[in-house]
Amino acid sequence: MAETVKVDIPHKLTRETARQRIEGGFAKLRQDVLGGMVKFDDVWTGDHLDFRARVMGQTVTGRLDVLDENVHVEIDLPSFLAAIAGKLKGRLEKEGHLLLQKK
Repeated sequence: MAETVKVDIPHKLTRETARQRIEGGFAKLRQDVLGGMVKFDDVWTGDHLDFRARVMGQTVTGRLDVLDENVHVEIDLPSFLAAIAGKLKGRLEKEGHLLLQKK
C-alpha cells in the first residue's frame, strides 16, 4: 500500500534564506546523489515546491512549503517503497535540520 511521509522541519531563518538553502540542497542532490540514474523534476511556485523523481519504473512525488517557522514536506511513496517510509522520515528530519540551521 502506498504511503505519504510528512515532516515539519523548524527553522529560525527568513523564508527567503530557507528557500535558498532548499534550492541549493536540491541542486546538490541532483548533482551528487542522483548521477543521472534518476529523472528528477521540480517546480517552484512562490514558496511552494512540487517535485517528482522516477527511477526503476517507480515514481515518487512530493510537495514542500517554506513557512515562516518551518518547512513542511510531504512525499508520496509507491507501495514498492512504502517499507522505507520510517527511514526516509528520519533522514529528512536529520538532513533538513542540518540544512536549515542558523549559521
